[in-house]
Amino acid sequence: MYNLIIYIYLLGVAVASLFSKKVRKMWCGERRAFDVLRSKVEPEARYVWFHAASLGEFEQGRPLMERIRREHPEYKILLTFFSPSGYEVRKGYSGADIICYLPLDTPLNAIRFLRLVRPVMAFFIKYEFWYNYLHILKHRQVPAYSVSSIFRPDQVFFKWYGRQYAAVLRCFTRFFVQNEESRRLLSSIGIDNVVVSGDTRFDRVLQIKEASKQLPIVERFVQGGLSDTPPVAASSQLSAPENLTPTTHHPSPVFVAGSSWLPDEEIILKYFNLHPEWKLIIAPHVIGEEHLRQIVALIGEGRKVVRYTRTTEEEAATADVLIIDCFGLLSSIYRYGCVAYVGGGFGVGIHNVLEAAVWDIPVVFGPNNKHFQEAQGLLAVKGGFEIIGDEDFAALIDRFCADREALRRAGEEAGRFVKSRSGASDIILSGISL
Repeated sequence: MYNLIIYIYLLGVAVASLFSKKVRKMWCGERRAFDVLRSKVEPEARYVWFHAASLGEFEQGRPLMERIRREHPEYKILLTFFSPSGYEVRKGYSGADIICYLPLDTPLNAIRFLRLVRPVMAFFIKYEFWYNYLHILKHRQVPAYSVSSIFRPDQVFFKWYGRQYAAVLRCFTRFFVQNEESRRLLSSIGIDNVVVSGDTRFDRVLQIKEASKQLPIVERFVQGGLSDTPPVAASSQLSAPENLTPTTHHPSPVFVAGSSWLPDEEIILKYFNLHPEWKLIIAPHVIGEEHLRQIVALIGEGRKVVRYTRTTEEEAATADVLIIDCFGLLSSIYRYGCVAYVGGGFGVGIHNVLEAAVWDIPVVFGPNNKHFQEAQGLLAVKGGFEIIGDEDFAALIDRFCADREALRRAGEEAGRFVKSRSGASDIILSGISL
């Protein structure tokens, strides 16, 4: 049944590629993968294979890849993606020796792929359960690890009709899961080769923080006209007056909206159009010209708007809103905020809240966060805050403006939450055979 579904899906992708640029990239990338492997695989090399569906899963696997590369140079790294949103962004990643799409999980593709690569071990990140690839790896006695995986009762493996497909889980040498519930669920179907390691994303965001970039344009935007003020980071923003109102001696408070979508921006800008004491940095998830024009149209008259790639330090210093119209900066930009908003919670789900929380600032997000363990954790420690509309967003920001101590405590709890859950990479690497 699984293979029949895969072939039907394959036909659907082929048809969809005629109409969708994104699907066409995936379709062509998968078809070219075997050419890439034939030209780049070194016959005598020993490959450790990492598979990530998309960019988020790549970030979860990255701490492990980089540790193995640094501590075990005898291995080479093969990195595969399923989605163009992962491959297109990270196809130039220097931490892997070969990067390509993973051909769809048909029996023939799996056989061809594994004959070419002959990996010595494989890591599948989070939700990746490729039936044919995993069964062949098991048949060949190649260790396969599920990393940062998380399981919920509503998944097919734990339904009566999904028990046959659940056989794929028995192909893994070991699971490194995010929480105790996942361990319990796997145990309920007889799978006990499980370690509760936590989520490697906590390790990754701490790495990102250590390697964060200095961004002169953002710093001048935050400082305003105070050109002799030292670079401003989140903690120093709290030196503003008690109600966060700017004076001639203090920069304005700064709000950072990251990975935002239009529903997020409509709520945020409704508030900030009425509060000129704030400066606003928006790093939208989509940076196409049409979306950027939509953002500008939502900004009230009289507020100066600049785009990161089209401004200077001098222009940024006098602006009220800075739009980040490029990728790769957001994780460093959060450091300049008093409060962060992470988008996606009014759509398919929130983006990476940990990138903001690691900077010791409170994180706000929309209601679609229930399946995101890190968001639930931030809510529990009162370092994260859910909003369901513009009224409670306004009430929350007003409260932070009026009570600087509450703002400080929320930021400290957010940062403490991230630091207290690091170390998953150490647990995983100590539990595998290298």
